[in-house]
Amino acid sequence: MGLLTLILVLTTLTGIGFFAGKRRALLLASGDLARLQSRPHQHGIYAALWCAGPALAVCTIWTILQPLVVDKLILHNLPTAMQELPEDRMNLALADIRNLAKGGLVARNPNPATIAAAQHLIHLKSIGNAAMAGLVIGVAILGLVWGRSRISIFLRSRDAIERVISAALFASSTIAVLTTIGIILSLLFETLRFFGSVPVLDFLFGLEWSPQTAIREDQVGASGAFGAVPLFAGTLLITVIAMALAVPVGLLSAIYLSEYASRSVRATVKPTLEILAGVPTVAYGFFAAITLAPAMRELGATFGLSVASESALAAGVVMGVMIIPFVSSLSDDIINAVPQSLRDGSYGLGATRSETIKRVVLPAALPGIVGGILLGVSRAIGETMIVVMAAGLSARLTANPFEAVTTVTVQIVTLLVGDQEFDSPKTLAAFALGLTLFIVTLTLNFVALRVVQKYREQYE
Repeated sequence: MGLLTLILVLTTLTGIGFFAGKRRALLLASGDLARLQSRPHQHGIYAALWCAGPALAVCTIWTILQPLVVDKLILHNLPTAMQELPEDRMNLALADIRNLAKGGLVARNPNPATIAAAQHLIHLKSIGNAAMAGLVIGVAILGLVWGRSRISIFLRSRDAIERVISAALFASSTIAVLTTIGIILSLLFETLRFFGSVPVLDFLFGLEWSPQTAIREDQVGASGAFGAVPLFAGTLLITVIAMALAVPVGLLSAIYLSEYASRSVRATVKPTLEILAGVPTVAYGFFAAITLAPAMRELGATFGLSVASESALAAGVVMGVMIIPFVSSLSDDIINAVPQSLRDGSYGLGATRSETIKRVVLPAALPGIVGGILLGVSRAIGETMIVVMAAGLSARLTANPFEAVTTVTVQIVTLLVGDQEFDSPKTLAAFALGLTLFIVTLTLNFVALRVVQKYREQYE
């Protein structure tokens, strides 16, 4: 039985549990629902939870443990010669066995031992899937029967349901926190390994970025250069250009749509504007590389300016267009959330519409506007495809928007492309860049939060 079929069966049993629990509650009430401590549908949910909860737990645990157990059995049954292979060759052999079992291609002609192991793997998986399906369905049926038998006129099903929901919410928040901690630790450990080879000050304040290191010590460029200042400067330059376009256009668009536009205009313009948020970034990159960059180069030549075919200006402008919907939509929503009483009070004091917007509405909506701008900044800092296609890969320390530059995210991707071993400064530099970007973004968010709190106190 496949996983999808098992889920459908489990869903059906859960529905049966709901109706069985609800029907039992109605029978116990004998037409007088006031006798029940909870509503009939709450008793039905209680029985359904007993049916689905343990079964899903068993299915999850089995799904996690089955590959580990199957791999151990496959390794145990391999010939002695294959069991004594080095770890890297053993991993390749296991990959061939898995690919062969899935019906895929392998890197070379499989030997008889690999074919036998793949057939054994298929057999073990079929047995494991059948056992899992039987166990999960059995647990679901037992849970259904148990949950239905516990229903009585004195059972507080609502309290039990709320405890389950609280536990699920707590588990979700815990997973989010643990995931964040895991990301930080994974970046931190690899960054410490990198700083064991490259001094921190050379990385943070170095003016040359050339991470290409040689394999042998006698080769030219064996040391590499890991000064990240050109990357930070390129990221800042493109972000400033993008936000210089996105913030005014997005904010003015939000003010027009929320304060001046009629309902028909708003109903047409706002969805059209938000379409920009759904355009893939690679499409923006194609537009920047094929249309905007050549146009800028020709326009610059007209005025005697030297504009590179890949420039920070082209990437920043296109990225700003991409960010406009983020700023505009969030600012529009928060401006509409400002109480109408503030506007009426301003009008009552004789203020005009523009004065009301400037001195009442915008200050009251400032926290949300700052949030939208911050979202746009984070989007600009993390963008990769547009920069690759429109700004290039040159790590130059320059403030000239007409020259080619690169960003932190682009270099992270470049360093990790292809088969890489995580034991050289070149590869570990990607983690150092990621941790630095994380710290900078966290600092910006903290500063913005303090600014929002300061202004929010004046209007609450």
